[in-house]
Amino acid sequence: MEIKRRDFLKVTAAAGAVAAIGLPKLNAFAAGQAPAATGSMKGEWIASTCQGCTAWCPVEFFVQEGRIDKVRGNQFSKANGGYVCPSGHLMIPQTYDPDRIKVPMKRTNPQKGRGVDPKFVPISWDEALDTLADKMMELRKNNEPEKLMYMRGRYSSTSTDLLYGTLPKIFGTPNYYSHSAICAEAEKMGPGYTQGFFGYRDYDLAKTKCLVVWGCDPLSSNRQVPNAIAKFNGILDRGTLIAVDPRMSASVAKANEWLPIKPGEDGALAAGIAHVLLTEGFWSKEFVGDFKEGKNLFKAGATVDEAAFVEKQTHGIVKYWNIELKDKTPSWAAKKTLIPEEQIIRVARAMGKAGSACAVWMGPGVAMTPRGTYAAMAVYALNGILGSIETEGGVFQSSSAPVEKFPEIKKSFIDEMAEHHGHGKKIDGRGAKDMPAMMSAKPGSGVVTNNVANGLLKNPDAIKVFISTWSNFVFSATGTQRWEKAMAKMPFFAHMVTNASEMSQYADIILPATFAPTEKLSIIGNMANLHGHISIQQPVAKPLWQVKSEETEVMWLLAEKLKSKGFANLYDYYASFEDPETKKKPTNASEFAEIAARISSQKVWNGKEKQKGDQIAGWADFKKKGIYNSETYKYKKNWGKDNPETKKFEGKFKTETKKFEFYSETMKKALGEHAKKHNTTIDDILKSSGYEAQGELAFVPHYESPKRHGSDKEYPFTFIDYKSRLNREGRSQNTVWYQEFKKVDVGDESWDDVVKINPIDGKKLGIKTGDTVRLTSTTGSIVTKAKLWEGVRPGTIAKCYGQGHWAYGRVAAKDYAKAQPRGGNNNELLVDDYDRLSGATARNGGFTGVKIEKV
Repeated sequence: MEIKRRDFLKVTAAAGAVAAIGLPKLNAFAAGQAPAATGSMKGEWIASTCQGCTAWCPVEFFVQEGRIDKVRGNQFSKANGGYVCPSGHLMIPQTYDPDRIKVPMKRTNPQKGRGVDPKFVPISWDEALDTLADKMMELRKNNEPEKLMYMRGRYSSTSTDLLYGTLPKIFGTPNYYSHSAICAEAEKMGPGYTQGFFGYRDYDLAKTKCLVVWGCDPLSSNRQVPNAIAKFNGILDRGTLIAVDPRMSASVAKANEWLPIKPGEDGALAAGIAHVLLTEGFWSKEFVGDFKEGKNLFKAGATVDEAAFVEKQTHGIVKYWNIELKDKTPSWAAKKTLIPEEQIIRVARAMGKAGSACAVWMGPGVAMTPRGTYAAMAVYALNGILGSIETEGGVFQSSSAPVEKFPEIKKSFIDEMAEHHGHGKKIDGRGAKDMPAMMSAKPGSGVVTNNVANGLLKNPDAIKVFISTWSNFVFSATGTQRWEKAMAKMPFFAHMVTNASEMSQYADIILPATFAPTEKLSIIGNMANLHGHISIQQPVAKPLWQVKSEETEVMWLLAEKLKSKGFANLYDYYASFEDPETKKKPTNASEFAEIAARISSQKVWNGKEKQKGDQIAGWADFKKKGIYNSETYKYKKNWGKDNPETKKFEGKFKTETKKFEFYSETMKKALGEHAKKHNTTIDDILKSSGYEAQGELAFVPHYESPKRHGSDKEYPFTFIDYKSRLNREGRSQNTVWYQEFKKVDVGDESWDDVVKINPIDGKKLGIKTGDTVRLTSTTGSIVTKAKLWEGVRPGTIAKCYGQGHWAYGRVAAKDYAKAQPRGGNNNELLVDDYDRLSGATARNGGFTGVKIEKV
C-alpha cells in the first residue's frame, strides 16, 4: 500500500478532529478553558488517605483552582516514606469518572437479571431515604427486624462502627457481614494458631537479610506496596530474595530463587524446608531452645524424646517433629511440589544462614484454599523455627495507633424488639458443625461472606431488606452465578457505591457514595514499616455530584427519617455524640461527620495525653499534616522472660501457653469447644469440614493434600488467579489509565484480557497467542484470549482478576448497554468452596480444574 505524506497528514488531521468531537467530556473541567501549565498556577497539597488496597496509605493531593492534578505519598508518613504505588495515581480518574453515580436513582423495571435494563430514574435524596426508611419500618411493624441485612465492602476503619457496628445492633438484626472473608482471612490462621495473633503482619524490610515471598507479590499488592518497592533493592544488596509462586510475578522477576510450586502444595514445601532447618541445626537457639546435651537429635525418620529438649519462647517443637516433620524429607517434598530436591535444600540453607533476619512473607496464595488453615500454619511456623519473630529483619505483629472509641451503645438505645431479634442465627452458616469459622480462636466468630448467597437461596424469605455499601459480590465472589440468582429474588435492595456495578443492576435504590480518598471525611488507622498510623480522609476538592458518605452523613439522614416514622433510637444515639473540645452536639449530617472524625482521632491531637510518636498541635494541625505516626515497634516486644521471684517463665504471646505454639494448644481448645457444642469429636468435626487430619496431627502445622474441583482427565489444567497492581480492589477498571497501563502486570496486555498458557501446553492444544479460547470449570465458563508465556509452569494456567465486567461503565465493559464483558471474570470459573476452619473463601491454591477449548 502506498500513500503520500501530504495525504497522510490530511487523513490523520481529519481523523483527529473527528475523534476529538466524539470524545465524551471526562469531567466538569473539560467544559471550561484549559488551565495553564502546572508550574504557573498556585496550588496546595492536601492530605488524605488512599484506599486502593488494605495498605490504606497516607497520601497528598495537589489541588489547583479546585481541581486535583497530582497525588503523592504523605511526606510525613513513615509507612510509605512519602511515596505512592502505581495504583494510587488512578484515584484522580476515579474521582472524575464520568460514569459515576451522580444522583440517587430508583428502579422502575421490577424484573431483575443479568442484562435486564433496570430502567433507573433519578430521584432526590429525600425520596430515596424515605423509601428505605419505609421498608425498614415495615419490618419492625411486622416484628421481623432480623430480616434486614447489611453487607459492607471497603470501609473506614474507624467510622465503620457508626454503620456496621451500630445499625444492626440498634435496629435488631444479627445479619450483618463484612467482605473480609473473600479477601485474605485464612492467612491470619497461620500466626493465629501458632503465635496468638490473628492479624496481618508487618516486616522489618530495612534489615531483612533473606526475604521469602510466599504466595503473594508485595511489589503489586498485599498491603505494603510503596514500602516494599522502596526496600527491595536493599534486600537484594544485603542478601537473598526467594519467591514461591506458580507464576512469574513482579517479585519473582526480582528474585534470586524462584520456586514455581505446583499449586496447592505449599504445606509440603514448608514441611520439607522445616525438615532441613531442624536436621541441619538452623533453628534459633535463642527463641526455640536447644537439646540438653547440645547434640542435635533431629535425624530423618527418628523420633525424639521430648524431655531431651529445653524450649524457651516456644511450645511443642519436638511434638511437631515427631508428629509431622521427621518423615517430611526434601526428597518427599520434591515429589509433591515438583521443586527439585537440591533447590529445596539450597533455599532452606539460605534461610537458615540468615536466621532471625529471615522473614517469611506469607500471602493469600498459601491459605485461601479449601484446607488453607494448615498450610498457613506450616508456612508461618518457619518464622518460629528461625526465631524471626519480632527481631531485626523479621516478622512483626501490627503496630497500633491510639484511636478513641465512640460512645457506648447503652441499653436505653436498644429496645425489647432489638434485644430479642438481634441475637438470632446468622444466615452465613458460621458455627455449623461443618463450618467452625474459628477466627480469633472462637468457634463461630469468623464471617463466612460468600456463604450468604447460599443462605439466601436456601431460604429466600430470610431477608426482605438488603443494604450494601462499596460492594460488588455479584462480581467479586467466587461462584458468582449464585449471587445473581439470589439477588434476582431479593425483595428490596439498596446499594450505595460510586459506580453502578454488576450488583447495582439488581438494586431498587442506588445511592451515590463519596469517593472516599478525595471526598469523604473519616479517620483511617493502619500500620507498615514498624509504625502504626492514624491518617485523615477529607474532601480535597468540591464534589461534582450529589454524593454522601455512607457511614456518617447517610446514617444521620436515615436516622432522622426513622425518627420521623416512630423509631428514634438510632437518631438518639448519634445525637448523643459530643465534640471532644467544644462539647457541642451534632445538629446535621455534616456536623455529625466532623464530630465523629474528631472523636476517633482526638488522642493524637487534643494534647491531653502525651503520645510516644508524633506530636500534633491540635485538630487544624492534624488536618494539615494528615497523619500521626506511632513510635517504632520494639524488638522482641512479646517475648517472655523468666521471673526470678516465681522461678517461672512468663510468656506474652496470646496463646494458651503464652508461647509460640508448634503444638497448638490454642487450636486444641477451640476445636474441643466446637466439638462439644455439636456433641461430637474433634476428628468428626475435621472430617465433616473436609480436612484430612485426625488425632494429634490436627494440632500441629502439617501437610494436607490439595482438594481439587474437577477430575484431571476432564479438567486437566489448574487455574491460578492473581491480582493486578492497578486493580484498586477491582474498582479501577472503568478508568482509561487502568486499561492503557495494564501491561505493567507481568505477562498482561493493555486493553485486553489474556490467560497465560505455557508454550508446551499451547503446542499440545494447537493454540497460539491471540487465539480466542473458552475456559470451563465445574461451575461455569468464560471466553478470553490466549497468550503463550513461559512464566507459568506446564499444567497450570494463570489469569489476572479484574477484567470481565459487564456493568461497571463504558470503559470496563466491552458494551455496557448490552451487558457484554471485556474478557472474562475469574469468579465465574472459581468454585464456591471454603477453608472452613476460618470461614474464608477458597480462591487460590489451584483448587479449580479447567479445560481449554479454542473458539
